[in-house]
Amino acid sequence: MVKKLTRFSTLSFDCYGTLIDWESGIWDALQPLIAKNHRHDITRDCGLGAFARAESAQEKATPTMLYPEVLHNVHRAIANQFELKSTDELDEAFGRSVPHWPAFPDSADALRILKQHFKLVILSNIDNAGFAASNRKLGVEFDAIYTAEMIGAYKPDPGNFEYMLSHLKDDLGVDAGDILHTAQSLFHDHAPANEFGLSNAWIDRQRLNESDNWGATTVIENRPVFDFLFNAMAQMADAVQQEVGI
Repeated sequence: MVKKLTRFSTLSFDCYGTLIDWESGIWDALQPLIAKNHRHDITRDCGLGAFARAESAQEKATPTMLYPEVLHNVHRAIANQFELKSTDELDEAFGRSVPHWPAFPDSADALRILKQHFKLVILSNIDNAGFAASNRKLGVEFDAIYTAEMIGAYKPDPGNFEYMLSHLKDDLGVDAGDILHTAQSLFHDHAPANEFGLSNAWIDRQRLNESDNWGATTVIENRPVFDFLFNAMAQMADAVQQEVGI
């Protein structure tokens, strides 16, 4: 039997890559370093790939480090990988760049539609202040927000999903079977969602289902399974409206 989106009461979201265009934000924030070193050989694809490797390594090594400091260290690691000269000022600016990362053009409208039919929850690899800055671009009030700062670990560490499931049950009376985890990253979100038996919707903004474009996301060998596939949040919102007859 084909699952319906409207059988769920709650959508849990990754934020960065799903609602916020972190790849454009990351790439923009790397430009001062690249320009300072007069390098013309560092493409967006290789820059984002370097970010993916450095970020996942840093988060695994220092799970309680706040995300601005993670980004600070990632920037220096990228500089070292490409033999670029950085400065403390450039590293710090990159660490503070999250508030400048743009929302995808369809995120706010889609979330307002989905808010009419579901509880909306954030489970994000971010600090509290960083998400607050991004949330101002998303146009809705989330029913629950769970950040890496609260949890003390970064996805894909299973502690993130354990924390979310426990708190949703205790605070909102939501069971695991009522949740549709909605995210872009196979590495951070869909692989652990599979492990917890959560239904999931893949927001494949990179069109990774049709390519090998992993962008700023760590490559994994075995791709997780998914229940729904959309290329944008707007497609998901349209599908919900079709189900309810709007």
